[in-house]
Amino acid sequence: MGIDRIQKLCEENSIHWTDHAIKRIIQRGITRAEVKHVLSVGKIIEEYPEDYPYPSCLIVGTTVERRHIHVVCGVANDELWIISVYIPNPEEWVDAFSKRKEKN
Repeated sequence: MGIDRIQKLCEENSIHWTDHAIKRIIQRGITRAEVKHVLSVGKIIEEYPEDYPYPSCLIVGTTVERRHIHVVCGVANDELWIISVYIPNPEEWVDAFSKRKEKN
């Protein structure tokens, strides 16, 4: 799964929003349009090839309003699955929210 495939599926609107993702964007005041924008400009910062029921990854990107957002997504059956969406905590991330801080 690469960012090109994710962006193509997003552009084609071949997106499945999990109930969890919908709940989280509502709770966090994030719009679907913001998520789609982040997917179109973002980059993969972590990959989870062993995730069940299909491999997933973590994408970081910036909204038009310059807000950083993390999107956990996977690809299955030629569809992009949005699993979770959140605003990264600056106490846990460095390098423009693209690298986890070392734990002491």
